[in-house]
Amino acid sequence: MNRNWIFGLLMTAVSVSALVFIIKGNISMAILLMTAIFTLSNGFRAIKFKEKGFVKEAKWMKGMSILFAILFIIVLVSLLF
Repeated sequence: MNRNWIFGLLMTAVSVSALVFIIKGNISMAILLMTAIFTLSNGFRAIKFKEKGFVKEAKWMKGMSILFAILFIIVLVSLLF
């Protein structure tokens, strides 16, 4: 399967899951999934920018992806404890 399809399907699944949790009223789980969406989208953008030769933009997107990955872990830990 193509990498674009995998990212697209993963983003769609996480987005729909976040929307379901928003409708159910479980905002903390929705926030966790939204940070996952931002992590995935910024990571994918970093890959695409690097492929196109935009090194500076790719570095910025990689940093944003790492930031949201750290925030994802913090939200996950706060939900577990």
